[in-house]
Amino acid sequence: MENVTRSIVPATSSSRFIQPNYWRDPVSGNAFQIQVELPQNRMQGIDQLGNLPVMQNGRGETRLSDVAAIKLGTMPGLIERYNGQRVVSLTANIHGLTLGEASQRLSAALARVGAPPKGVSVKYRGQIPPLEQTISGLRVGLLLAVGVIFLLLSANFQSVRLALTIVLTIPAVLCGVLLMLRITGTTLNVQSFMGAIMAMGIAVANSILLVTFAEHARREGRPLFEATQEGASGRLRAVLMTASAMICGMTPMAIGFGEGGGQSAPLARAVIGGLIVSTFATLSILPSIYAILQRKASMVSPSLNPMDPGSRYYDAT
Repeated sequence: MENVTRSIVPATSSSRFIQPNYWRDPVSGNAFQIQVELPQNRMQGIDQLGNLPVMQNGRGETRLSDVAAIKLGTMPGLIERYNGQRVVSLTANIHGLTLGEASQRLSAALARVGAPPKGVSVKYRGQIPPLEQTISGLRVGLLLAVGVIFLLLSANFQSVRLALTIVLTIPAVLCGVLLMLRITGTTLNVQSFMGAIMAMGIAVANSILLVTFAEHARREGRPLFEATQEGASGRLRAVLMTASAMICGMTPMAIGFGEGGGQSAPLARAVIGGLIVSTFATLSILPSIYAILQRKASMVSPSLNPMDPGSRYYDAT
């Protein structure tokens, strides 16, 4: 049986993986692999395979058809392994689809198929796992950014209520971003996430400006309603100029003209949508929120710094 097997290996595949053999060049020192393989044009059917001599030294008395039955069968054309584990890969062309849409369709198709058999697991490979990790990281980063902004504002204003007043404009930014992406038919991707974070930063800066001026007027002894009005009207031009400058600057990018313009268009569209809604909320809703949260606030500064003139612990000496 061993002689028969060794005789048919060169005709069906090669001795490269069955009997590896290396020859070292004594001059150059390089090693070369030597393998035996019958030309494919000499082995075109079962009849030619059956005429192979199977005795030692190539003796032609006994042929393969004399000692074995040859018939057609089926076998895997490719055996694929991943990290040493047997796998079966299914690939498809997703031309015209985004990676997120393709991932949703794959998930729906796998749900319709049902649970895999025992011992079989279904996993995504390629670009879908990195995309899911990136989106998950951006979501966590967005929540952390909101938390850090709230803590920094609380420390800066030394008031949790003022920090909450400013942070409440962030939902308006997210609503504007989602609304703009919905209108333009843009997917929620890495670029749009970055645009949402940029719009959130600008909206928070405008809110800080308005709340700072309103709180300064209230500390001077003015009624709460007048202080709120002064903060909103006094910073109206600055807020509109900041938002309009960013919106006008992002408009060409949002249109996506030119080669590769569609890759950065989601970022600009997210910024524009977030700023439009957040600017409206900052100038119309934020003053009302400020007036509601600060109606019972004390006129005395909560600062504990003895060098601060507004602090109750201020020491002029």
